[in-house]
Amino acid sequence: MGDSPLPVLLLVIIQVEMINRFLAASTVFGLVIALAGCSSSHKEYTGPEPAATVVMHFHSFDPARVSIHTGDTVRWNNTSLIWHTVTFDPSKAKDETHVALPPGAEPFDSGKVESNGNFWHTFTVPGTYHYICRPHEDNGMSGTVVVQK
Repeated sequence: MGDSPLPVLLLVIIQVEMINRFLAASTVFGLVIALAGCSSSHKEYTGPEPAATVVMHFHSFDPARVSIHTGDTVRWNNTSLIWHTVTFDPSKAKDETHVALPPGAEPFDSGKVESNGNFWHTFTVPGTYHYICRPHEDNGMSGTVVVQK
């Protein structure tokens, strides 16, 4: 008698199942990438001409320190795939010592800056400002703006 076709049949079934799972996973991955691309619309900047621009990366501001003059504007561009904040309000920080404002400056916060979004602020009080990204404060996402007279 000959060999049974059962082992060969089992191998074919296993290979077909593996291919089906691979194709299903590839399809899901492709849909996730496509939908992520659709949901991140670019927000045009409509503020005043910035004296400095800071880029928000995954867990950092770049540059981490900018120097400007009183009356100048800083623009933050979120190029990350996740939302960030630009928080100059010690009461919103997990550790209030991570945020500092010069005397006479009012605290402020950008709220959520979505992926491909931007935020800007015009600084009217000279001094040194230390700010954070609220959800990434524990990751050390912080920056400094030095405003000279």
